[in-house]
Amino acid sequence: MSEHYIEFDKVRKSYGSGEAQINALSDASFHINKGEFCVLLGSSGAGKTTLLNMLGGMDTVTSGKIHFDGKEISSLNKKELVEYRRHDVGFVFQFYNLVPNLTALENVEIAAQLCKNPIPASDALDMVGLSDRKDNFPAQLSGGEQQRVAIARALAKNPRLLLCDEPTGALDYVTGKSVLKLLYDLSKKQGTTVIIITHNQAISPMADRVIRIKSGEIQTNEVNVNIVPIDEIEW
Repeated sequence: MSEHYIEFDKVRKSYGSGEAQINALSDASFHINKGEFCVLLGSSGAGKTTLLNMLGGMDTVTSGKIHFDGKEISSLNKKELVEYRRHDVGFVFQFYNLVPNLTALENVEIAAQLCKNPIPASDALDMVGLSDRKDNFPAQLSGGEQQRVAIARALAKNPRLLLCDEPTGALDYVTGKSVLKLLYDLSKKQGTTVIIITHNQAISPMADRVIRIKSGEIQTNEVNVNIVPIDEIEW
């Protein structure tokens, strides 16, 4: 059993075989503690999304082990992985993936209906500052508001782990900063472990922990001693 909340132990992910084999991750080892706001940095093709998909139970390891809160999720079968994704993990993507013909409230309610101890959809929208936009459809919302709905949808599951894949990638600078501040504040207020993958090195000073990945290999895993508020970060 791992002593850390999240631990990758020599995790490898390969595609193909023989000379055509590609290693998306090579012996990746690192840990993350409970309640941390973690930034996973790397350029396009570095292996960030592969890593996130395996931690989120959407992909399987070729070798190595992944532990989450004392459970080895890399050994779970398909049915157990569905339960893990449903009850423990919230996902936020670069593109919001909202259902266009449902209101903001209805989009969030879909997620809340799937899990054991959900946060009421209206409360989740309140948490992201959209209490007055609950009856609006996605097309009536700005990009930043749509991303906030997507975050509320993830939060409604009351997840222990929130995985965010380039959550500000489709947003302008000001809106992106406000979304990052929202995610950081939620981490601290809710005690949720938040992992953000990004290529934007400028946001690393706001994180509790920064993990750098290059060509499928973990380069560094560092704890920030002096955290800089997102309001003071420029890029």
